[in-house]
Amino acid sequence: MRTQALAAVAIVVVAVCSPAVSAADASKSPTLSRIKESGAISIGHRTSSIPFSYYDANQKVVGFSQDICDRVIAAVKKEVGVSTLQVRMIPVTSQNRISLVQNGTVDLECGVTTNLKSRQQQVAFSTTFFVAGTRLLVKKDSPVRDFSDLAGKTVVTNAGTTSERILRRLNDEKKSNITVQSAKDYGESFLILQSGRVAAFMMDDVLLSGAKTLAPNPSDWTVVGTPQSYEAYGFMMRKEDPEFKKVVDSTITALMKSGEINAMYDKWFNKPVPPKNISFDFPMSGAVKKAYEQPNDEAFE
Repeated sequence: MRTQALAAVAIVVVAVCSPAVSAADASKSPTLSRIKESGAISIGHRTSSIPFSYYDANQKVVGFSQDICDRVIAAVKKEVGVSTLQVRMIPVTSQNRISLVQNGTVDLECGVTTNLKSRQQQVAFSTTFFVAGTRLLVKKDSPVRDFSDLAGKTVVTNAGTTSERILRRLNDEKKSNITVQSAKDYGESFLILQSGRVAAFMMDDVLLSGAKTLAPNPSDWTVVGTPQSYEAYGFMMRKEDPEFKKVVDSTITALMKSGEINAMYDKWFNKPVPPKNISFDFPMSGAVKKAYEQPNDEAFE
């Protein structure tokens, strides 16, 4: 009888203490603690990065990155043990995204940011969820077919991106005399290209494929050129918060291990997507497949 009573007490103690253990783990994370106290999480998103993070016709943020981000938000809500969680959607650009994460305006940036070793000095990156190559978007009848054709021409790209850095390096190393024009985002860069003021738009191949879907006649444009780099996309968060990063990484990794991310990929890259219901027809590359088979948060450079 005494043994049974002690066992019953032990069960009650475990049942009572278990939630406290979870809460204690969350309290180790400045980000999770703040989210729990405020009842809100701040998500950084892009406005025109089709099909990753952009506005649909109703000004709702949609895309591949956002679908993954929604799963992370649900995991965070469970981790901090709240019944409701306000999601504050904050638009970010290539120029301000890192500073907004660093200063606490954004808890998690769910866009299209390349994981670079240099950036790891400023922020932390999640498990890689996509891999892209940097190429060129040009008019289908353009004489530009590769980067060697850009000598003496003007090229547009997004300010603060890897592509901007690569173009400037090409000028330094190969004396290409390329004029680099920087724009604030993908939409503006493509508008500049369509205006005829530049010969090409350099960016990640998948984003170029997304940008051209916004044209009156998408078939007038084509992606060309030998990739100048490969970009590992990850979600950004503040450094030195391993407990929060663990929640983010485990959620993304679980999508990969279960194979669920394959259906999410198919939805955004192989089927018609807003705003024009045009399909990218962008099959999963070997690099992306490898990233899903062997989840990691490593930078390519």
